[in-house]
Amino acid sequence: MKSDIEIAQSANMKPITEVAKSIGINEDDLELYGKYKAKLSDEYMNSVANNPDGKLILVTAINPTPAGEGKTTTTVGLGQAMALLGKKSIIALREPSLGPCFGIKGGAAGGGYAQVVPMEDLNLHFTGDFHAITSANNLLAALLDNHIQQGNQLGIDTRAVVWKRCLDMNDRALRNIVVGLGAKADGVVREDHFVITVASEIMAILCLANDMDDLKDRLGKIVVAYNYAGDPVTAKDLGAVGSMAALLKDALKPNLIQTLENTPAIVHGGPFANIAHGCNSVRATKTALKIADYTITEAGFGADLGAEKFLDIKCRKANLKPDAIVLVATIRALKYNGGVPKTELATENLDALKKGIVNLEKHIENLQKYKVPVVVTLNSFITDTQAETDFVKNFCNERNCDFALSEVWEKGGEGGIELAKALLNTLETKESHFEPLYKDELSLTEKIETIAKEIYGADGVNYSSTAKKQLAKITDMGFGNLPVCVAKTQYSLSDDPTLLGRPSNFNIEIRECYVSAGAGFVVVITGQIMTMPGLPKAPAALNIDVVGDKIVGLF
Repeated sequence: MKSDIEIAQSANMKPITEVAKSIGINEDDLELYGKYKAKLSDEYMNSVANNPDGKLILVTAINPTPAGEGKTTTTVGLGQAMALLGKKSIIALREPSLGPCFGIKGGAAGGGYAQVVPMEDLNLHFTGDFHAITSANNLLAALLDNHIQQGNQLGIDTRAVVWKRCLDMNDRALRNIVVGLGAKADGVVREDHFVITVASEIMAILCLANDMDDLKDRLGKIVVAYNYAGDPVTAKDLGAVGSMAALLKDALKPNLIQTLENTPAIVHGGPFANIAHGCNSVRATKTALKIADYTITEAGFGADLGAEKFLDIKCRKANLKPDAIVLVATIRALKYNGGVPKTELATENLDALKKGIVNLEKHIENLQKYKVPVVVTLNSFITDTQAETDFVKNFCNERNCDFALSEVWEKGGEGGIELAKALLNTLETKESHFEPLYKDELSLTEKIETIAKEIYGADGVNYSSTAKKQLAKITDMGFGNLPVCVAKTQYSLSDDPTLLGRPSNFNIEIRECYVSAGAGFVVVITGQIMTMPGLPKAPAALNIDVVGDKIVGLF
């Protein structure tokens, strides 16, 4: 069997101009980045802005496990299947981060015969969006430190600088650093920090901005520090907005590529879901809705993170209303949640499946709280047995969920026909009455506790003394009406990655809170979650190389 990258490199790609033409986009509407990549022009997006919206379908998954779930693979395969059924559909995805590409995952473009291409370009530099975001973030940091060095007219308290530098790479050594060492001309000595680019507020801002004016307004609201009186200092106060916007001008435009079967895919933005809000850009999603009858998008990691943030942050901010949600699981992952070690997942084990399916059950319950119809799909493996599949199917049907097997990894769009038909049946027979989980008017602590209890299944929330003070200050500053973005482990419904299945009798531990005023949400950090990941003992980077004119080792 070919590897993912071998399948991608043997793909019969069409020029992106032909892919665009298949959904009514002319060559003049594109800004080409070579033969197979393009950005959508502002003029084109403005021209379709008054078109009626198509259907919006969100793809999410159970909590990720070492056994694999295949959320992006399912998203891509479903889009290909809809095209085979003659439906005008488009996929809207996030861009991969270099961090996990060289860390653990090795790539994030789908898998098997359900991938977006060019795979190497997408996983590496693509169209430079992440580099632009990194540069804008670090320009703001440089202007901040320069202001302090050049007299500090704003009275910035160097002990209260909250803006962090960023890098799109897993590098734990940069989590806590000291800057300004050396001579007096080298800056003011202070403690500083790095986050990974996908956790930068500028990434969130880019993904939530409607246009350049909105982008600049949001950039200006970024709180970078506090002065000696305790008042916030913003990017606008530093005069940084115009130059940051210049760096982000092209990055603000969504990217168009294709799947292995030449289905159009808009790929734009990439905040992580465990440490950020985990959704592709509002511009990409809204544009897709205007040019296709069905937009299939995904949210990061499990439904407790990506889907919750998609529904409570992105949909709230952008006035989006999903028509259906596809929830991805695998029998292997459910058995892993039931206590079976990774080495024994190929053997039929109904007892373990019954124990582990409670994870799927909780995610179904959570998604139905948003009053959106749910379709459950099993990403099929050759080791799955009929008895195991039937058990999951009956389990889902008993909970008012349509069910379908997905074989898109092996068969591409053809393997997603059953899922596509189940989705179409759900869209035709069930109405969505979407509403967010909580109201804007609730206090920040009430919002946090609502998510912790309703989505994670926690008994309550414990706040560190630091978090209590930060929440009080954020509320006093007038940001108490914002939604909350919880940074939490993706591996468990709880904040303890070792608690699998459906944990109970636990509290969520809140360590730190801060406001992302430009993005328009309050970030809440739980447990041991890190906004700058580290590399594993044997990172994927060790297997990546260039052989001849081809990149190898991405997967």
